Amino acid sequence: QLEFITPFQLYFNPDLIFRKFQIWRLITNFLFFGPLGFSFFFNMIFLYRYCRMLEEGSFRGRTADFVFMFLFGGFLMTLFGLFASLFFLGQAFTIMLVYVWSRRNPYIRMNFFGLLNFQAPFLPWVLMGFSLLLGNSIIIDLLGIAVGHIYYFLEDVFPNQPGGKKLLLTPSFLKMVFDTPEEDPNYNPLPEDHPEHQPRDHDQNEHQHPQ
Repeated sequence: QLEFITPFQLYFNPDLIFRKFQIWRLITNFLFFGPLGFSFFFNMIFLYRYCRMLEEGSFRGRTADFVFMFLFGGFLMTLFGLFASLFFLGQAFTIMLVYVWSRRNPYIRMNFFGLLNFQAPFLPWVLMGFSLLLGNSIIIDLLGIAVGHIYYFLEDVFPNQPGGKKLLLTPSFLKMVFDTPEEDPNYNPLPEDHPEHQPRDHDQNEHQHPQ
């Protein structure tokens, strides 16, 4: 907004990424939501709200899995961006988060600006219709819904099918970085590590100042 940089330095451009090695475009295209306005604040509110509800809900205590969902979704969107003329994917990322949350909370009743009442799974489609009313392309919204559905199917549906298995495995290095290590239930501390074996303050004082 202060014009220190321009959107032309941020947008997704495969030629500049692979030929000019402007690798930052792989990330910055997710971070630009257009000029300040209704659409910008709309995206910010939904991104914050549903990212937080996922983190504090189904991903509570699973930070590495949460980050892996980000990476998986961003990777699929980038692959699609290679074959389509898409410049910014931030809105698609927001819709992906909304889709995953809505499928994991199917019985929550939603109210959209006091006009519509519906179940949570319809929320991504309502947002897509609202985006269409604002004059935006729905390709971005459809991409977010598609990627969100792929993640939801591979993570929540397919492993529970007969013969299914979990295909999305969070890399161990992400767990090392983001998750706190679990305590080994079979670990026995040394005798001197037990609290009852620690010298009390007054015992130490008696040793230091014998009467």
